[in-house]
Amino acid sequence: MPKAASPKKIKASAKTTPVKKTALAAKAVSKTANLKIATFNANSIRARLGIVLDWLKKENPDVLAVQETKVQDHEFPKEAIQAAGWNVIFHGQKSYNGVAFISKKPMTIIENRLYPKDNEEQARFLVSEIDGVKLINTYIPQGFDIESEKYQYKLKFFADVKKYFDKNISNDTPALWMGDLNVAPTEIDLNNPKGNKDHPCFHIDARNALADVMKGKWTDLFREKEKGPGHYTFWDMRQPQVFERNLGWRIDFIMGTPPMVSRLQKIWIDTKPRGLEKPSDHTFLIGEFSR
Repeated sequence: MPKAASPKKIKASAKTTPVKKTALAAKAVSKTANLKIATFNANSIRARLGIVLDWLKKENPDVLAVQETKVQDHEFPKEAIQAAGWNVIFHGQKSYNGVAFISKKPMTIIENRLYPKDNEEQARFLVSEIDGVKLINTYIPQGFDIESEKYQYKLKFFADVKKYFDKNISNDTPALWMGDLNVAPTEIDLNNPKGNKDHPCFHIDARNALADVMKGKWTDLFREKEKGPGHYTFWDMRQPQVFERNLGWRIDFIMGTPPMVSRLQKIWIDTKPRGLEKPSDHTFLIGEFSR
């Protein structure tokens, strides 16, 4: 731990660095700093609250999009998040699904329903905005099995997300679409493509559905900076040593419209949280954008 400054040194510092000048410098830094946006499938926000709060303190993003919060709204741990100095908005349900935005600045919910007329709609969709950038947080259905109704629901969900984007997000809109999209787009986005050709997260119909939503509007921002294989955001806990052997999938994304592609400064996967005790099976994806 660094030693504390002596009273004389503190006094001298106050003379040489006026409070007004320091405030102006801090204001200038805040204006030039990048906009930092991240996404994370928590696989239960209550079970992973310590990991999330520690990560927020360390990385200090402007916004963290969270999926699979797995909690009803009245049980969401908002007090603990707010006590740590963060703002939060959320949309959840009991035991499954659920999405949230944790942010430095207060955010408001623009939309939390993809199907406004469906009273039984699952909590998978949340739209907000920060600093003029539209943010869409989705937890796309996993699909279970390509012969199942759940897989057909997954394909329909993609089609309906596309309809929402066609209506509400133009190519000129500064927007980020993020979350667990439950699709590995290409063979380099999972460790065993041949063995998973009929998996609902790699089947050709799911890949085509994602490509159709992206076409002409959305860019996979991670692939703007990293073209190679072996970069994953998910390692299945049901299989032994998959994280240690890096047998994973890249199924978590930050997608950008053309204005955000041009503003992208860097993007990376933080794999360290996946190696912690009692982790989520996913990890954090972070992007930085010029303001």
